[in-house]
Parts: sequence; C-alpha cells; structure tokens
Amino acid sequence: MKKVLQTLGSVLTTILVVFTVFIMIFTIVSFNTVGKQEATIMGYKPNIVLTDSMQGVFNVGDIVVSKVVDTATIQPGDVITFYSSDPVNYGEVITHKVKDLTQHNGELAFVTYGTTTGEEDAYPAISSDVLGKYQFRIPKLGYLFQFLKQPAGYFTIILIPFLILIGMQAFKFFKLVKQYRKEQQETLEEQRAEMESERLKAQEMMDELNRLRAQLGEQIGENAPAPVAEEPPSES
Repeated sequence: MKKVLQTLGSVLTTILVVFTVFIMIFTIVSFNTVGKQEATIMGYKPNIVLTDSMQGVFNVGDIVVSKVVDTATIQPGDVITFYSSDPVNYGEVITHKVKDLTQHNGELAFVTYGTTTGEEDAYPAISSDVLGKYQFRIPKLGYLFQFLKQPAGYFTIILIPFLILIGMQAFKFFKLVKQYRKEQQETLEEQRAEMESERLKAQEMMDELNRLRAQLGEQIGENAPAPVAEEPPSES
C-alpha cells in the first residue's frame, strides 16, 4: 500500500510539473503573440475570436491561426486575417472570408464578408493590412487565455499548481527529516543497547573473576601447613 501511494504521488507530481510548465509556456507565448501586431510564431499568428461573424468556420472563444503569405496568392473563398480600415472599428483584427478581389487607392484589396450574415464588409481589406491566411482553429482556447490575463486566472491556473508542488516537496522534505531523525534515534538506541550489553558482560566477567579469586584464596588457606608449637627450654 505504501509503495502504491508513493507511485501515485510521483505520478501526480509529474502531471503537475508538466501541466504547470505547459501553462507557463502557453502564457508567455500567448502574451507575446496574441494581439501583437508584428508577432508571429514561425510565420503563424494566433488571434482570439471575439465575435460570431464566422459561425460554421470558427466561433467566439476559439483561437484562429493564420499564416503569413504572399497576398498575390489570395483568391476568393480564402479566409484572411487583416486590420480593419473601417472607421467604426479601425485597426481591429478581423478574420473574414474573401468574396472578390478589388483595388483601393491603387492597391490590391479584398472584398470580405462574415459567413454568419453573408453581408460584405463596409470597407475592403487592403493588401498591406493583411496579416495572413487562415489555417486552423483551436476551439475555446481563447477563453483560457482571457482567463489567464485576469488575476484570478493567474492565481488559479499557475500559482495554485506551484503552491501544490511546493507543498508536496515540503511534505517530502519534512518526512525525510522525520525519517532521518527516527533512524538516528534508532541507531543511538541500538548503540546504547550494545554498550549496556558490553557493560553487563564486563560486569559478569568481573564478578566471575572475583569469585575465582575467592575460591583460590580459600584453597590456599586449606592447603597451608599447621603451625608447630615450640617446646619450653629445660632447666639445668
């Protein structure tokens, strides 16, 4: 049972470490790429979907990943990510479907629309404002990123696992210290028992030696010759 608990503890620790490291990497990468104008990951750019204008392709809370491409290769039917030139939401990042190619102030542009309504955007996406061509989505991961940006999310997703890891390691440390002290106490008691055993043996040997000395003294006393009485001097 003890071995099973130790194994489960090791597995739990490994899972927490992997999860925490993953969340930290995800957070660092996300904060440095998502929503950053020029930031990409090996040519790919993630963005969080904030509206439902492209239902059926991706949804609110998804992360859409677009790849930097040559805008001359973009064709109708492609889904592109671009900065809006509409004064209402100027500069916002939008991912919409291309309906047609056009020109805007002598520059290549794209007529775009959201698949939810099918209505064209009021202003075309200018070629120089295109960030990339849509590649794939990560469902609902945007919610996690937005949650991480809040203090409660940081505390829940990152700080708590770290505190659990620290607590588990502290528990192991104090358990090892307690075990070490117990082993030291047991060793000390064993040494005391051995010393007491040696003392008792020495005492027994001393008692035996004294007994032998006493016996030897008695034997010498028994074997000693009796004293001879002196005759009184004769009178002349």
